[in-house]
Amino acid sequence: MKKAALILALLMTFVLIFTGCGNKSDAEPTDANSNGTEQALEYEGEILMVHSGAGLSKAMDDIGQAFEKKYGATINFNYAGCAQLLSQMEINKIGDVFVGGSLNDMNIATEKGFTDQYVEVAYHIPAIAVPKGNPAGITSLEDMAKPDVKLILGDEKTNAIGKKGAKIFEKNNITEAINANVIARDATVNEIITQIAMKQGDAGLVWEDNGVNAKDIEIIPIPEEQNVIDKVPVCVLSFTEKQELAQIFVDFICSEEGKAILVEHGFETI
Repeated sequence: MKKAALILALLMTFVLIFTGCGNKSDAEPTDANSNGTEQALEYEGEILMVHSGAGLSKAMDDIGQAFEKKYGATINFNYAGCAQLLSQMEINKIGDVFVGGSLNDMNIATEKGFTDQYVEVAYHIPAIAVPKGNPAGITSLEDMAKPDVKLILGDEKTNAIGKKGAKIFEKNNITEAINANVIARDATVNEIITQIAMKQGDAGLVWEDNGVNAKDIEIIPIPEEQNVIDKVPVCVLSFTEKQELAQIFVDFICSEEGKAILVEHGFETI
């Protein structure tokens, strides 16, 4: 009987041990502190202001979201024509990062002392935009120069695609004919796209990447020998008060992760 009692006691001990293990929560903290709460990201609560050309907004929005998910910092974008952005920065000296629509934008930023170095991250390739269905039958730059074609172009003084367009038309000796066909000049490439989509013009000049996932416009490539291809530069601004975080964001744009997002939006990265 003593032996039986001893065996029974041992069995009860094992039952208690396994019962205790069974009551332990199956959910183990992941990426966690000992109390099971999620671990804060390194720059949680920090905010960066990024000045960016309006035509880059879709790609930059996605890059900003990916950066916030990875580092915790919020990116507030200021989108506008680059000439307007440069004027704002000159007056206010506010912001952390600048993403230009062309190398000319960054050259101006450098001359004004907004930065002393920048990185070229992607090619910015001009292209012809026409309304869905291409009712005017535009297939080339030469077609844009034909009489009675209604063109919507960028402002030659305030945005990158307007300045680039002027060089392209000059290169192909069609400036006079193009100027005769212009019915509107817009401050940003996004405004050009909206007007073309609404069939307010027969064609316009935009960037190739603007055609990605666009429902109401079609993109017609310009042959390389006729084109004037630019690059998208990015820099940390000299007047930032968040030098370290601003540099991390620039590095993120230029990383494989950042470039993959640019490729998704139709850019050819450098």
